[in-house]
Amino acid sequence: MEIEISDANFEDKVIKKSEELPVVVDFWAPWCAPCNMLTPVLEKLAGEFDGEFILAKANVEQNEENARRYNIMSIPAVKMFRNGVIIAEFVGAMPEEVVRKWLSENLK
Repeated sequence: MEIEISDANFEDKVIKKSEELPVVVDFWAPWCAPCNMLTPVLEKLAGEFDGEFILAKANVEQNEENARRYNIMSIPAVKMFRNGVIIAEFVGAMPEEVVRKWLSENLK
């Protein structure tokens, strides 16, 4: 499942929802070439992992509050939330096999 999130709904769609299911937040921007390379990888893996996590996309240009709150200095920045806290993260466009391994290890 993939959802768009904003500063306004971050608390409900990420923090509270992560108490039921891990939420992987992709902090990105439309002009960011590495973001545009990573997005299809995350979307494909979200489909493969079939409901094991929620993929949430946060455009940092439209949602500056949470970008500041989570110290996003470089994008793409991907953070996995479980029970309201970040349990894993990475920065940059990673190859599919690296992202798959990161998901597998952190969704256990």
